[in-house]
Amino acid sequence: MKRPRIDALDVLRGFALCGILLANVKPIAHMVYAGQVTEPMVAAGEGGDWLGLGLFVDQRFFPIFSLLFGIGFSLLLESAERKVARPRVLLLRRLLVLLAIGLAHMFLLWRGDILSIYAVVGLVVLLPSTWLPRQAVAVLAAVLIATPLVLGSNGVPLVPGLFLLGSALTRYGVIDRIESSVRVPAVLGLGFAVCAVPAVWLQVRGTAVATWFGLAGLLMAGTYVCALLLLLRTPLRSALRSVFAPLGRMALTNYLSATLPVLLAARLIGSPPEHWSSTTVVLISAAILVPQWLISTLWLRRYRQGPLEWLWRWATWASRPPLRRIPVPRAEPASSAGR
Repeated sequence: MKRPRIDALDVLRGFALCGILLANVKPIAHMVYAGQVTEPMVAAGEGGDWLGLGLFVDQRFFPIFSLLFGIGFSLLLESAERKVARPRVLLLRRLLVLLAIGLAHMFLLWRGDILSIYAVVGLVVLLPSTWLPRQAVAVLAAVLIATPLVLGSNGVPLVPGLFLLGSALTRYGVIDRIESSVRVPAVLGLGFAVCAVPAVWLQVRGTAVATWFGLAGLLMAGTYVCALLLLLRTPLRSALRSVFAPLGRMALTNYLSATLPVLLAARLIGSPPEHWSSTTVVLISAAILVPQWLISTLWLRRYRQGPLEWLWRWATWASRPPLRRIPVPRAEPASSAGR
């Protein structure tokens, strides 16, 4: 029996995609200049920018995306176990294809591509963890998240732990119940928000900035996730699904297709990205996301998946999946049925 699609995951993925683009605009634009290509969008000590995108975006969205990657990986494993004799070979193939896509993106367009890192971490950490009991995966996730923070690291070093956390949540059945509770996300969200306040304050003050930068990012990411899960239990659910789910369902296509427009914008603006205001970053992001949302929405009305998602699925399963949606036949009016 096919597992029903979990709408909350699509909404979270689309939301995270928007934040990741905001965070990546300046690093991508640096490819046009001689600066670093992976530096944070707003560096510590940039004054007022801490109260804008730097405070609410940097390191706040990649944890959500990393967590969702681990969740998606484990959900696919569950599906593959029901369909093929060697599910881990299928997952290996999926990660190798992602590695190829990421390397192409990295060497052709942007050195800061995250897909190749995700693929390598998946091969080294996530795939081997599928042979471990879920208790071991949960403990290892906690260790791999805590260790970089204690050592004063943030960003990529947190990815293995976040992958395993997503896998553990799936294997414990939390993801299957993700939309069934209000109390759990409310309590967790409140806890994340309360703890995020001092972490963000210490980050802004520059006290052991790397440690607090990473911790504040994780806590705010947790706050965002819980807030969205709560909003999905309100009348805003339909609007959130309409806005974020199309972007989330075509996340790979949208992530990769955003790079060229940012590079083009950097050439048109003509000034180094470090001189750009937060407003400029938001406008560039909106100029990319709005067309992406429109294209994604229209595309998914006729097709089951985005074009790159479909190709990735084809390579994963080694068989061509259907792309077009099967039109639902209209019911014949009762008045004419009896004629």
